Amino acid sequence: MKGIIGKKIGMTSIFSPDGRQTACTIIEAGPCVVTQVKTKESDGYDALQLAFGDKKEKHATKAETNHFSKAQTAAKRFVKEFRDFSIEKALGETVTAEIFAEGDKVDVVGNTKGKGFQGVVKRHGFSGVGEASHGQHDRQRAPGSLGNSSDASRVMKGMRMAGRMGNERVKMKGLKILKVFPDKNYILVSGSVPGHIGSIVFIQK
Repeated sequence: MKGIIGKKIGMTSIFSPDGRQTACTIIEAGPCVVTQVKTKESDGYDALQLAFGDKKEKHATKAETNHFSKAQTAAKRFVKEFRDFSIEKALGETVTAEIFAEGDKVDVVGNTKGKGFQGVVKRHGFSGVGEASHGQHDRQRAPGSLGNSSDASRVMKGMRMAGRMGNERVKMKGLKILKVFPDKNYILVSGSVPGHIGSIVFIQK
Protein backbone atom coordinates (compact mmCIF):
# COMPACT_ATOMS: atom_id res chain seq x y z
CA MET A 1 0.00 0.00 0.00
CA LYS A 2 1.04 3.59 -0.55
CA GLY A 3 -0.57 6.84 0.52
CA ILE A 4 -0.20 10.53 1.13
CA ILE A 5 -1.77 13.38 3.11
CA GLY A 6 -3.49 16.07 1.08
CA LYS A 7 -5.65 19.17 1.23
CA LYS A 8 -8.92 19.61 -0.66
CA ILE A 9 -8.63 22.62 -2.98
CA GLY A 10 -12.01 22.55 -4.70
CA MET A 11 -13.95 20.98 -7.54
CA THR A 12 -13.89 21.37 -11.30
CA SER A 13 -14.68 19.31 -14.39
CA ILE A 14 -12.66 18.09 -17.34
CA PHE A 15 -13.65 16.94 -20.83
CA SER A 16 -12.49 13.75 -22.52
CA PRO A 17 -11.53 13.72 -26.23
CA ASP A 18 -15.00 12.44 -27.10
CA GLY A 19 -16.62 15.40 -25.32
CA ARG A 20 -17.70 13.61 -22.16
CA GLN A 21 -17.66 15.78 -19.03
CA THR A 22 -16.37 14.37 -15.73
CA ALA A 23 -16.68 16.12 -12.37
CA CYS A 24 -13.51 15.91 -10.29
CA THR A 25 -11.91 17.17 -7.09
CA ILE A 26 -8.57 18.99 -6.93
CA ILE A 27 -6.35 17.79 -4.07
CA GLU A 28 -2.98 19.20 -3.08
CA ALA A 29 -1.20 15.92 -2.32
CA GLY A 30 1.88 16.64 -0.24
CA PRO A 31 4.75 17.21 -0.18
CA CYS A 32 4.93 15.02 2.94
CA VAL A 33 8.07 14.39 4.98
CA VAL A 34 8.89 10.94 6.34
CA THR A 35 9.18 11.58 10.07
CA GLN A 36 9.42 7.97 11.26
CA VAL A 37 10.14 4.58 9.73
CA LYS A 38 8.64 1.64 11.63
CA THR A 39 9.79 -1.94 11.12
CA LYS A 40 8.70 -5.35 12.38
CA GLU A 41 11.94 -5.73 14.33
CA SER A 42 11.54 -2.53 16.35
CA ASP A 43 7.78 -1.85 16.33
CA GLY A 44 6.10 -5.11 15.34
CA TYR A 45 4.86 -3.88 11.95
CA ASP A 46 6.08 -2.01 8.88
CA ALA A 47 4.84 1.56 8.37
CA LEU A 48 5.85 5.03 7.30
CA GLN A 49 4.84 8.08 9.31
CA LEU A 50 4.21 11.07 7.05
CA ALA A 51 3.81 14.70 8.14
CA PHE A 52 2.13 17.52 6.20
CA GLY A 53 1.58 21.25 6.70
CA ASP A 54 3.92 23.60 8.52
CA LYS A 55 3.26 24.59 12.12
CA LYS A 56 4.63 27.64 13.92
CA GLU A 57 7.47 26.78 16.26
CA LYS A 58 5.80 28.55 19.18
CA HIS A 59 2.75 26.27 18.80
CA ALA A 60 4.78 23.04 18.87
CA THR A 61 5.52 21.17 22.08
CA LYS A 62 9.05 20.20 23.04
CA ALA A 63 8.29 16.55 22.31
CA GLU A 64 7.05 17.42 18.81
CA THR A 65 10.08 19.60 18.11
CA ASN A 66 12.47 16.82 19.13
CA HIS A 67 10.54 14.23 17.11
CA PHE A 68 10.58 16.26 13.90
CA SER A 69 14.20 17.33 14.39
CA LYS A 70 15.24 13.70 13.88
CA ALA A 71 13.95 14.02 10.31
CA GLN A 72 15.65 17.43 10.02
CA THR A 73 12.37 19.22 9.36
CA ALA A 74 10.27 21.87 11.05
CA ALA A 75 7.19 21.05 13.14
CA LYS A 76 4.22 19.84 11.11
CA ARG A 77 0.46 20.09 11.73
CA PHE A 78 -0.78 16.72 10.48
CA VAL A 79 0.76 13.28 10.99
CA LYS A 80 -0.48 9.98 9.59
CA GLU A 81 0.86 6.42 9.46
CA PHE A 82 0.60 4.31 6.33
CA ARG A 83 1.19 0.60 6.89
CA ASP A 84 3.15 -1.62 4.50
CA PHE A 85 4.27 1.27 2.31
CA SER A 86 5.15 -0.17 -1.10
CA ILE A 87 7.89 2.40 -1.80
CA GLU A 88 11.06 2.39 0.29
CA LYS A 89 11.71 5.76 1.89
CA ALA A 90 14.30 6.84 4.44
CA LEU A 91 13.87 9.19 7.37
CA GLY A 92 13.65 12.81 6.20
CA GLU A 93 12.82 12.01 2.57
CA THR A 94 9.83 13.56 0.82
CA VAL A 95 6.74 11.89 -0.62
CA THR A 96 4.98 13.81 -3.40
CA ALA A 97 2.04 13.36 -5.74
CA GLU A 98 4.32 11.53 -8.19
CA ILE A 99 3.75 8.25 -6.32
CA PHE A 100 0.40 8.14 -8.16
CA ALA A 101 -0.21 7.87 -11.89
CA GLU A 102 -3.15 8.66 -14.13
CA GLY A 103 -5.67 5.83 -14.08
CA ASP A 104 -4.87 4.63 -10.54
CA LYS A 105 -7.79 3.71 -8.30
CA VAL A 106 -7.49 5.21 -4.80
CA ASP A 107 -9.47 5.50 -1.57
CA VAL A 108 -9.93 8.95 -0.03
CA VAL A 109 -10.66 9.36 3.69
CA GLY A 110 -11.91 12.61 5.22
CA ASN A 111 -14.43 14.22 7.56
CA THR A 112 -17.73 15.40 6.11
CA LYS A 113 -18.97 18.96 6.54
CA GLY A 114 -20.36 19.64 10.00
CA LYS A 115 -23.96 20.91 9.93
CA GLY A 116 -24.51 21.38 13.66
CA PHE A 117 -27.63 20.34 15.57
CA GLN A 118 -30.41 19.57 13.09
CA GLY A 119 -34.01 18.40 13.28
CA VAL A 120 -35.51 15.20 11.94
CA VAL A 121 -36.65 16.71 8.62
CA LYS A 122 -33.13 17.73 7.56
CA ARG A 123 -31.28 14.92 9.33
CA HIS A 124 -33.47 11.91 8.45
CA GLY A 125 -35.81 13.18 5.73
CA PHE A 126 -39.02 13.14 7.80
CA SER A 127 -42.14 14.80 6.36
CA GLY A 128 -43.27 16.42 9.60
CA VAL A 129 -46.63 15.89 11.30
CA GLY A 130 -48.56 17.97 8.78
CA GLU A 131 -50.32 21.30 8.47
CA ALA A 132 -51.27 23.24 11.58
CA SER A 133 -54.93 23.08 12.67
CA HIS A 134 -57.01 24.67 15.43
CA GLY A 135 -55.24 24.19 18.72
CA GLN A 136 -52.12 22.83 17.00
CA HIS A 137 -49.25 24.98 15.88
CA ASP A 138 -45.53 24.72 15.10
CA ARG A 139 -45.93 21.04 14.15
CA GLN A 140 -44.85 21.14 10.53
CA ARG A 141 -41.32 19.83 11.26
CA ALA A 142 -42.02 17.87 14.46
CA PRO A 143 -40.85 14.23 14.79
CA GLY A 144 -44.18 12.88 16.02
CA SER A 145 -44.60 9.95 18.40
CA LEU A 146 -41.49 8.25 19.79
CA GLY A 147 -43.11 4.90 20.66
CA ASN A 148 -44.88 3.25 23.59
CA SER A 149 -45.62 5.08 26.83
CA SER A 150 -45.98 3.01 29.99
CA ASP A 151 -44.69 -0.30 28.65
CA ALA A 152 -41.15 0.63 27.67
CA SER A 153 -41.11 3.89 29.65
CA ARG A 154 -38.01 4.94 27.80
CA VAL A 155 -36.74 5.92 24.39
CA MET A 156 -35.50 2.86 22.50
CA LYS A 157 -31.96 2.78 21.18
CA GLY A 158 -31.55 3.69 17.52
CA MET A 159 -34.59 5.99 17.46
CA ARG A 160 -34.18 8.56 14.70
CA MET A 161 -34.32 11.93 16.45
CA ALA A 162 -32.81 15.39 16.21
CA GLY A 163 -29.10 15.64 16.89
CA ARG A 164 -25.69 16.54 15.56
CA MET A 165 -25.35 16.08 11.82
CA GLY A 166 -22.21 15.75 9.73
CA ASN A 167 -18.55 15.83 10.83
CA GLU A 168 -18.26 12.06 10.34
CA ARG A 169 -15.29 10.10 9.05
CA VAL A 170 -16.07 8.80 5.55
CA LYS A 171 -14.05 6.73 3.08
CA MET A 172 -14.75 7.08 -0.65
CA LYS A 173 -13.55 3.92 -2.39
CA GLY A 174 -12.40 3.30 -5.93
CA LEU A 175 -11.97 6.89 -7.11
CA LYS A 176 -9.99 7.26 -10.33
CA ILE A 177 -7.03 9.63 -10.67
CA LEU A 178 -7.66 11.61 -13.84
CA LYS A 179 -4.59 13.87 -13.92
CA VAL A 180 -1.39 14.48 -11.94
CA PHE A 181 0.42 17.85 -11.85
CA PRO A 182 3.87 17.13 -10.29
CA ASP A 183 5.00 20.76 -10.41
CA LYS A 184 2.14 21.87 -8.12
CA ASN A 185 1.60 18.53 -6.32
CA TYR A 186 -2.01 18.59 -7.53
CA ILE A 187 -4.01 15.50 -8.41
CA LEU A 188 -7.47 15.40 -9.98
CA VAL A 189 -9.71 12.68 -8.55
CA SER A 190 -13.00 11.70 -10.17
CA GLY A 191 -16.15 12.58 -8.25
CA SER A 192 -16.40 14.26 -4.87
CA VAL A 193 -14.49 13.66 -1.65
CA PRO A 194 -15.69 14.38 1.90
CA GLY A 195 -14.92 17.67 3.62
CA HIS A 196 -15.00 21.40 3.04
CA ILE A 197 -12.50 23.34 0.94
CA GLY A 198 -9.19 23.36 2.78
CA SER A 199 -9.93 20.21 4.80
CA ILE A 200 -7.34 17.46 5.22
CA VAL A 201 -7.83 14.12 3.44
CA PHE A 202 -5.86 10.89 3.33
CA ILE A 203 -5.29 9.26 -0.07
CA GLN A 204 -4.26 5.61 -0.18
CA LYS A 205 -3.89 2.92 -2.82
